[in-house]
This record gives sequence, C-alpha cells and structure tokens, in this order.
Amino acid sequence: MAVQQIIELLRQKVNFEYPTTVRFQCTKCGICCGDIIERTRHIILLETEAEQISKITSQPISKFALKIENKAPYVYEMKKRAADRKCVFMENNRCIIYPLRPLICRFYPFELKSGDNGKHQFLFTKECPGIKKGQKLSENHFRKMFRLAQAKHRQPADSNGES
Repeated sequence: MAVQQIIELLRQKVNFEYPTTVRFQCTKCGICCGDIIERTRHIILLETEAEQISKITSQPISKFALKIENKAPYVYEMKKRAADRKCVFMENNRCIIYPLRPLICRFYPFELKSGDNGKHQFLFTKECPGIKKGQKLSENHFRKMFRLAQAKHRQPADSNGES
C-alpha cells in the first residue's frame, strides 16, 4: 500500500469534532496547574504517566499522587501543595516536569469527550486567559492532540514519556 493511501486511511479513522474558530496561545499564567476560587482542579494521571514521573524523578508515586477510583482509564490524581493549592511540580509558576507532564496538562484548555456513537469532541474552557489569543487553531492541531491521546492510552510504562 502506498504511503499516501495509508495517510488517507489514518485520516478517515480519526472521528472527531473540534472548535473551528477558536484561537489559543498559552499566557504561562499557571491557572491550569492548581485550584482557583471558582474551581477545584483535578490533575488526573494514567498509570503509565505516574510510573514515568516516578521513574524520572526517583520519587514513589505516593509522594506526588493519590490513587483514585471511577475515573478510568485514569488511576491517580496529582497532589497539590496545601499553601497555594498548586500542583506539587509547580515552581516559580513553571512546571518542573514539563516534558513528562500528563495528558490532561498537555491538552489544557481543551478536553476530549467521547460519545456513545464513537464520535469524539474537543471542548474548551473559557476560564483560560489564553483563549481568544494567538492564532486560530487548525484541524491539524487537533488531529495531533487526538493521536497523542490515542498513543498515551496505549503507551507502555517503560517509555520515556516525551512527546
């Protein structure tokens, strides 16, 4: 099968809707990394993500995450500092595990919802100050995010977690 045919098949298999007019540029405000007055943030992790962070940081998972239930395929939630309710890996408003950051962090301010009909939909939160800033995001941007989600859900625990 020719490369072009394979690419076309991959395009056909990606079944999602996305906001076609949204613009986004990260403002590096850190709102996504902790609680705000209006909302308690739940930074959930796949088991493979927690294991990768544990391996690279040489910390047991219990030091930075809590086991959770009923959120499959996610099995952990990142701990937050008591003083400011920010992720334990935030220092000076920057993520110190950025290359290993969980899928939920990579997606923010977007989330991928799955419907019963096999259709997926990208939604976004308006609480993020980066929405309506920067360039309009293309279908290709969302396609890459969709493929990242697919890959992360299949990823073995011994990979390095970089994307």
